[in-house]
Amino acid sequence: MDQTQTNKNNISVPLAIVLAGAMIAGAVYLGGRTPLPEGRNLAKTELPDIESVGSADKIFGNKEAQVIVVEYSDLECPFCKVFHNTMHQIVDEYKGKIAWVYRHYPIKELHTRATREAEASECAYEQGGSVIFWKYIDQVFATTGTNDTLDPLELPKIAGSLGLNTEVFNTCLNTGKYAAKVQEDVKKAVEAGARGTPYSVILKNGVEVDTINGAEPLTSIKIKLDKALSN
Repeated sequence: MDQTQTNKNNISVPLAIVLAGAMIAGAVYLGGRTPLPEGRNLAKTELPDIESVGSADKIFGNKEAQVIVVEYSDLECPFCKVFHNTMHQIVDEYKGKIAWVYRHYPIKELHTRATREAEASECAYEQGGSVIFWKYIDQVFATTGTNDTLDPLELPKIAGSLGLNTEVFNTCLNTGKYAAKVQEDVKKAVEAGARGTPYSVILKNGVEVDTINGAEPLTSIKIKLDKALSN
């Protein structure tokens, strides 16, 4: 190999790394999401139908807020992890004007551990209610590197760190107590129009006014929320 070809190869490797990094960053900036695998993009002949927010929902923030963001999320989705942090910032900044609802949408074909993690969060909810549920979700996202990198042995450890009875937690998880509940959330996510994660619907007084497709930038989400609040 001549010196010219060697120099080209030396340049092409770091350039490829830079370009790959730029593509990932761009995906997050533009509102990246984890799409459904091929074959799961089900055709819809009717308008999306989102289930109303009710007493069974886990609400973060002011339960009396007129504007609610209903999120369908996968605990091993990298874009969901980004969006999770963004939504915490949103709820903090809007000081009672915005509430946030979390619903499960694990994409098992891509993230084989996400369904069990979703069930684990329900087992945490059983013992500790909404406050512990949200802390559990926070800890899972903080611990996982996403894309099936969370060791399943961490699930009871997280429960224990939150003061939950790990024996009761493990029994709940290992018997699949909330497997049907999680699958029902998945079904309702599709009915609501979700075709990837994260997918969020903005409701005002219970009526859908907008959607957030993927991990959209903070500024983009705030524009939509400000519009919902002003109308």
